Amino acid sequence: MRLSLLRIKAIIIKELRQLSRDRITFGMVVMIPLIQLLLFGYAINTDVRNVPIAVVDQSDTATSRMLVEAIKATQAVKVVEHYATPSQGENAIVDGHVKAVLVLPKDLQRRINDQDKLGQWLVDGSDTVISSTIMQLQNMPFADVLPSRSQSLPSFEIALFFNPERKSAINIIPGLLGVILTMTMILFTSVAIVREREQGNLELLITSPMHPSELMIAKIIPYIFIGLIQSSIILGLGHLVFAVPINGAVSQIFLATLLFILASLTLGLMISTKAQTQLQSMQMTFFIILPSILLSGFMFPYEGMPVLAQWLAEVLPTTHFIRIIRGIVLRGADMVELWRDTLWLVGFTLVGMFIAIKRFKKTLD
Repeated sequence: MRLSLLRIKAIIIKELRQLSRDRITFGMVVMIPLIQLLLFGYAINTDVRNVPIAVVDQSDTATSRMLVEAIKATQAVKVVEHYATPSQGENAIVDGHVKAVLVLPKDLQRRINDQDKLGQWLVDGSDTVISSTIMQLQNMPFADVLPSRSQSLPSFEIALFFNPERKSAINIIPGLLGVILTMTMILFTSVAIVREREQGNLELLITSPMHPSELMIAKIIPYIFIGLIQSSIILGLGHLVFAVPINGAVSQIFLATLLFILASLTLGLMISTKAQTQLQSMQMTFFIILPSILLSGFMFPYEGMPVLAQWLAEVLPTTHFIRIIRGIVLRGADMVELWRDTLWLVGFTLVGMFIAIKRFKKTLD
């Protein structure tokens, strides 16, 4: 059989015209590589800067203040709080407000004279990247502050909380729960309405007495149980195989996971009410999943990102859930202490469900 260049040309023109009419697919052709370029070239930064820390300055002398200023000058950390006692700093680490606490004791001057340890770093060891950054400050010289004879001495003791052995799996596995739920929950529901349209069932749903809100709720309930099963498998195997500690209440873990599942399913429904085909829904899902993995703090430190990337990360449900689940599982926090991220997930779910219902109403016209 002879190939006809004319027929091939006709099909090529037809495909290009069809692609030009498919605005979502055509947009993804440009947006996906653009987003990847911006994320990897601009937003992703493995050099951690401005780690939020607190200072407990029990010495309250000119020397202690100069020590703090010297540490701040490295730009590796940013002092966001001052506390009177180390216990207050420990509580701030548990609720995720700070990543480390610098404790300068009352006898600081005596320690300097005796060439002893200057003080102590209390560090959230559950984040191995952050703890490594703080540990690099342990032996930094203070040429403008301390006598020259003490410059070669170790400057601070390090107390690593929650992960003293610095096992990376302890930090990764709770975050992995957020990533897996993001991928599966959004993907499941992003095709929910589109699948009904492609199978010819949408007209039946439109003519039925079912209210759009009832349809949306019915669409997500089966996947809630799937998400909870996935969560149990991941955390259970993580605890048994990788010795990931479960320091928080199991009820808190499942409540936080339930909120995140609802937020992710709602996001999938919003995609499903916008997309016209299952291909479009999967493209839009990928457009959400990629930033969720890269910007949420799962792979790269949130503190190392530029401000614009941090703003984008704050919009994503995965960012808030990873903070919550790491706080509960590793640091033994509860959802009251992590109320900002908890409230955001609740608000996102309510607003997202409202948008999905309103968009589905438009398809009834």
